[in-house]
Amino acid sequence: MVFKKIRIFFEMIKFEHTLFALPFAYVGALITEMKIPAAHDIIWITLAMVGARTAAMSLNRIIDRRIDVRNPRTAGRALPKGLLKVTEVWVYVFLSFALLLYSANQLSPLAFRLFPVAVLVLLTYSFTKRFSWACHLFLGTALGLAPLGSWIAITNRFDLAPVLLSIGVIFWVAGFDIIYACDDYEFDRKEGLYSIPARFGIKNALIISTVFHVIAAVFILAAGLVLQLGVFYMVGVLVAVVILFYQHTLVRPDDLSKAGIAFFNLNGILSIVVFAFTFLDVLYPLRLF
Repeated sequence: MVFKKIRIFFEMIKFEHTLFALPFAYVGALITEMKIPAAHDIIWITLAMVGARTAAMSLNRIIDRRIDVRNPRTAGRALPKGLLKVTEVWVYVFLSFALLLYSANQLSPLAFRLFPVAVLVLLTYSFTKRFSWACHLFLGTALGLAPLGSWIAITNRFDLAPVLLSIGVIFWVAGFDIIYACDDYEFDRKEGLYSIPARFGIKNALIISTVFHVIAAVFILAAGLVLQLGVFYMVGVLVAVVILFYQHTLVRPDDLSKAGIAFFNLNGILSIVVFAFTFLDVLYPLRLF
């Protein structure tokens, strides 16, 4: 019974989608000194990311449970169906935040002191669709802090390059979340929920998503230029741009049937691609200039 509950919980929070932000956390770690970080740092950064995302998704499912039960797309989730109790999910929230706090304490003093900020960001984004169509940017911030967090975890300071990279990730996440939100266009309007598709219409939302992804590419590229990264990083950015372009060819205002592919598959591939080419840049630093 316990193992069944755990399996249901991991299915509920889509644990496998940790893949979206984790590679960018590793990118943030790699670019601190352009070398493979110590095993200690990699282990605790990974655990911090798992704790942060698990807490965020658990909170999201708790906060949205009364909305989810009315939405045909989400009515089959564990809490609306009664497969898990709210109190059980709260246990996971506190355990996940405890893991994040302990991991931060193993990394750097600044990472530990910023724990309340991380909690505030992870807690806030689930409420934003109740009052702001900019909710996609709040979600982007929750995931986009990953590379900056890794940089701080290792260096114990802020710097321009990881800030630029995090801004790029924020707009990347916000852009694909807009595409995903198009599926809930009718439901959000009926329920009075806020999103860019509900506010501006699906056609304009897809245009805004494209603009966000252009901004994302510019900032991810800018981070590499500030650090004077090499050929492999730049090739990785180029491949990411191609993936983003292809993603936008899959969705049209009159055909959102492939929005799931654009959201899940391609964005998981994109984050791995950027990490893989950054890793190659560390191993084989072929400078452009």
